[in-house]
Amino acid sequence: MSYLCYRCFSFDQTLKLKLIGGCWCTVHFFYFLSAAAVTTNGSHGYVLSPENCDIDVLDNGRTINDFIDIKIKETALGENEEPFLVANLDSMFKRHLRWLNNLPRVKPFYAVKCNNTPAVMQMLRALGTGFDCASKGEIQLALSLGVAPDKIIYAHTTKPRSHIKYACSRGVNMMTFDSEDELLKISQGHPKAKLILRIAVDDSKALLRLSLKFGAQLETVDKLLECAGELGLEVIGVSFHVGSGCTECGAFKQAIADARQVFDINLMGFQMRLLDIGGGFSGREDFQFSEVINSALEKYFPADFGVQVIAEPGRYYVESAFTLAANVMARRVITGENSPDKVMMYYLNDGVYGSLSYGLVADGRITCVFLKQAVDNSEKRYPSVVWGPTCDCLDKVTDSYWFPELRVGDWLLVDHMGAYSVSIATDFNGFERANIYSVISSEILQALNLSNTYDIIHEESRTLSKLHKYTQHITEGDVAVSLG
Repeated sequence: MSYLCYRCFSFDQTLKLKLIGGCWCTVHFFYFLSAAAVTTNGSHGYVLSPENCDIDVLDNGRTINDFIDIKIKETALGENEEPFLVANLDSMFKRHLRWLNNLPRVKPFYAVKCNNTPAVMQMLRALGTGFDCASKGEIQLALSLGVAPDKIIYAHTTKPRSHIKYACSRGVNMMTFDSEDELLKISQGHPKAKLILRIAVDDSKALLRLSLKFGAQLETVDKLLECAGELGLEVIGVSFHVGSGCTECGAFKQAIADARQVFDINLMGFQMRLLDIGGGFSGREDFQFSEVINSALEKYFPADFGVQVIAEPGRYYVESAFTLAANVMARRVITGENSPDKVMMYYLNDGVYGSLSYGLVADGRITCVFLKQAVDNSEKRYPSVVWGPTCDCLDKVTDSYWFPELRVGDWLLVDHMGAYSVSIATDFNGFERANIYSVISSEILQALNLSNTYDIIHEESRTLSKLHKYTQHITEGDVAVSLG
């Protein structure tokens, strides 16, 4: 079967990937990833190995739903009722291609705090992203997985002294600051650091307003840059964050304009060459802000301005990639004299102290709860309260759903569980964290590793070509000398 490439409108039989906008022919797929490697400042050069990353490969037409069904059956046979998460790496791959297609000038540095699952980080490493780390522990994790130090930005403006020294000892040089006290600590623990000044921006339209805690006001910028110069430090750029769950596209436009002001204020003559536009990218919606961002970059930081642009997406990559499977371990039926309907109370083996915590922290609700079993639309539904497994009465997942009647042993699937579920989960009351299974389709794995192998071969070819020219030049020189 042939597929029509939406880029060149030719038919192709070798790469059957339906990605951005349609199918891609082999030539344009590899060209796109190779070009992306150039625009994001670095080739991939890493082949993803499922065996080393504990990743299951979906082949022979198997789907993620098939995988979940098998895991549920395995837990039943093994009398193991623990919850589990399934990470769909195909989703991350497609999200990455959308990023490159919509923000071609912006290199993503994945926010490790959002989800630090090793398979997730290995996938992103294979895709060629950088990594935004906020602590010694996150830096250690990234380095242990083979991430190069120059692919890490230490993006935290309030760092322990020991963490600064650790970053210095491992060659992690890029880090942020927003105060004179932080500059003093850095001068003592990492004097050769490449510093990025984080500024406070208008994040009033965001779900979580990070500028309440981090970022220097514009009126203090000149003083901070002067302090950095007096301490002999190097400032290479500016960063900001429009807030988590940003809902206003104008926030990015104004923040980029504010960042340009800092570049213009630069009275100390620093060679500023980096702009970090932070996070705030949705994990469910497509790029609703890309046109505004690209337009603002073109206006305030045109390509010939010589500034590299990066960002710190987290939930964008992982939120929609994870599905939680939770078991109904108990239930109660509540009936009242004054109410004709009964109220169902269900107790899951995962809750707000586990994988379901961030939904409540962020917006007080959990969305996209689906029944594992197929349900007839005509089946009667009941008001239902869903609790987590712990003894705490605050461990309530939701009380706003109408379910068909469930039985003990039924499973619920919760989509969009990749952001801050793994990283915030606890084992409070002795309930174990959800197991994590990562899967990738054989088609995506092949395409990913073929593109990276392509990059490696061409890089080696370029190196060998340079070496050949060099040795040929030396040999010719030796011959000339001997003849002389």
